[in-house]
Amino acid sequence: MKKLFILSLMVNLSSLHAQIKIILKSVPETTPVNAVLYMASSLNQWNPKDENFIFHKNENGNPEITIQNQDKPIEFKVTQGSWDLSEADEKGNATENHKISASTTPQVIELVIKNWTSVQQKQHTAASNVIVLDEKFNIPQLNTSRRVWVYLPPDYKSSVKKYPVIYMHDGQNLFDDATSFSGEWGIDETLNQLWNEHQFSAIVVGVDNGGDKRLDEYSPWKNEHYQKGGEGDLYLDFLATTLKPYIDKHYRSLPQSKNTALIGSSMGGLISFYGGLKYPDIFGRIGVFSPAFWFVSDDLQTFITAHHKNLKQSKFYFLAGKQEDDTMVPQMENMEKLLFQSVPRNHIFSKIDEEGTHSEHFWKGEFANAVLWLYAK
Repeated sequence: MKKLFILSLMVNLSSLHAQIKIILKSVPETTPVNAVLYMASSLNQWNPKDENFIFHKNENGNPEITIQNQDKPIEFKVTQGSWDLSEADEKGNATENHKISASTTPQVIELVIKNWTSVQQKQHTAASNVIVLDEKFNIPQLNTSRRVWVYLPPDYKSSVKKYPVIYMHDGQNLFDDATSFSGEWGIDETLNQLWNEHQFSAIVVGVDNGGDKRLDEYSPWKNEHYQKGGEGDLYLDFLATTLKPYIDKHYRSLPQSKNTALIGSSMGGLISFYGGLKYPDIFGRIGVFSPAFWFVSDDLQTFITAHHKNLKQSKFYFLAGKQEDDTMVPQMENMEKLLFQSVPRNHIFSKIDEEGTHSEHFWKGEFANAVLWLYAK
């Protein structure tokens, strides 16, 4: 018994010391003296202002944060509480995410923050057929407004035909490096290429997330641990009854559910999946990338059981990587099994990538395959 106790104590002490310490050796001179610096990462849904991930001054006056080692790689950036003020290179352009390899031993990482981003300084990369529909599109359901983007197919102005429409979340990350917080998907470049190679074209409507309201708006239920979530129904109501009617009125869209997709990643994958369940007559093509099912797993399973009867015409494309959280793949596969109650097997596609990580880079690489499968005749 004594040996077992000592062994257990050694394991616990080992786990206690298997930590990652991140130290900012220097920050730009322009950083306000009272600035609060945050770690936005794959650990916290890329929240730029997470009170649980704040850098604190160490004995040398350097900002420092300590986190537990993970059994999966971690990606992160440093922010001042907003993606408009995240770390950048000397010219103010967004940098690549920092990457921390999985490890069971303590790590100390020292960083130099060279500059902070500014939308005015960044180089815009959106294609000419991407427009900002409105910087402050009214969302009456949430008593707020949000920037809305629209991508128009290359042949939109030269034809009279109508197009399927893809609705996407996290609009900041879809088209333009100047507004992205963890890399852009390159939706515009990808679809322009699909048009040239496959004559596939679609309208894409992207809605910016609400920053620190992202978790609230992308989950229909509240997560009691994080005390976030619960506004997802209002957000989806906006997409279904306010934004979609506007798009159908002002653009040449194919309004039927079989021509209307809802695609997102992480929390955006969660709300896309839920939207496909709740509004199958509106959103019939669903892209679910690295879904954050863990956030409200029990509530979601209960909802599927009660709302699975009208999904025979819907199609679902699932994507996850084995380099993500350990719960990602099994939880996604569990949701797929629940869908089999009512969705034809050939209307569900699932891809598990051995090297896939929780990142824009991973999702960007799969977007073309997803839309071609979802809209295949």
